[in-house]
Amino acid sequence: MYRFKQSLHFFKPKNSTFINSSRRFSHQSQLENAGPMASRLKTRSVIRFTGPETVKFLQGLVTNDLRRLENPQPEDRTTLTTTNAPFVSVPPVYAALLTPQGRFLYDMFLYRPPRDDEKLNRTGSGPGPDSGELELFADVDGSELDELLQTLKKYRLRSKVEIESVADDFSCWQRFGQDLTQKSSEEPDTASLGWGGGFDRSGQSSSQGNNCGWLWYRDPRLDCLGFRGIFPFNTTPPLVEADKETNEENYLLWRLEKGVAEGSAEIPKGEAVPLEYNLAGLNGISFDKGCYVGQELIARTHHRGVIRKRLLPLKFVNDSGKEVEQKVAPRSEVIDASSGKKAGTVTTSLGSRGLGLLRLDEAFKGSLTIRGLDDVKVQAIKPEWWPAEWLSDQQEQTSTA
Repeated sequence: MYRFKQSLHFFKPKNSTFINSSRRFSHQSQLENAGPMASRLKTRSVIRFTGPETVKFLQGLVTNDLRRLENPQPEDRTTLTTTNAPFVSVPPVYAALLTPQGRFLYDMFLYRPPRDDEKLNRTGSGPGPDSGELELFADVDGSELDELLQTLKKYRLRSKVEIESVADDFSCWQRFGQDLTQKSSEEPDTASLGWGGGFDRSGQSSSQGNNCGWLWYRDPRLDCLGFRGIFPFNTTPPLVEADKETNEENYLLWRLEKGVAEGSAEIPKGEAVPLEYNLAGLNGISFDKGCYVGQELIARTHHRGVIRKRLLPLKFVNDSGKEVEQKVAPRSEVIDASSGKKAGTVTTSLGSRGLGLLRLDEAFKGSLTIRGLDDVKVQAIKPEWWPAEWLSDQQEQTSTA
């Protein structure tokens, strides 16, 4: 749980839809109306897995089904044309590693660069030569990198997989904005552009990518989050003009509005129940795969269908409805002002926005405030992407209680 240090200088654009990388939007409405932007995610790092048992090893650890990365189905494949030869691209998978008791530890985005045996020949009629062992890259929380590496190596035992940090070689990026959310037609252009990947660490770019390219992919959690990718360190990815690169705080604001937490700082390590933090709705959990660490609690909670608390976007305002900034800290208690009953807890805050884990039977009463800050009102917002049954199930449970 944390709060970003506030910028001292706010940018108020008139005709522009982007900001300098050292500044952040002072009002959420500016961000909501902004066009495509991109942020290098300095809070994230990259881990590389190699070896014939890479997928088998991770499959027994994380919450999602990784078999599609090893043997992708036709619906998971996208054939891209490059300057050399076409190859098949497989979208990344979002997943989490849990404690044996089913509590959250780490989240990760798992990427598989195109393998030689899946690169089509120049005629596009068949695959190229076999490349050998599988290679995966994981976009992970940078603040937990060393501990995560230790945890993975503890579980490795005799598995034939090598695990190493490549944080000095690669950076994680996010491309987001209103135009990307609305214009799905941009996806083919975005997905066809990339840097040299795999073993081409020099990062020489091509407007058409190349036959082992690092690409932008639709964020595997939600389309409204935009595109995500891993690219060679100290290079600017395709489609990111200098005037559209922006501070990572703006990506955080974008996520806060959507109600999406990321990393161990926002999803409390060793405490958070993944279903309460909406990981199932973010395509981070498979209920059809085999066993993994912490599965028992997840499966039992899911099939019982009783989830009384969920993570929600929050807006902090005064009595007149004007947004108030820098007044609410993480771990602040959200209460119902009329009854004094605790409704939940603020988990993340930035400016006038935040995320909070709230009881669904209290979240939308319209009388929420912060304990000890009677002049600050809390507005909980239901994200557009939420399945309707999340609230209808809660209403049914309340009526039968």
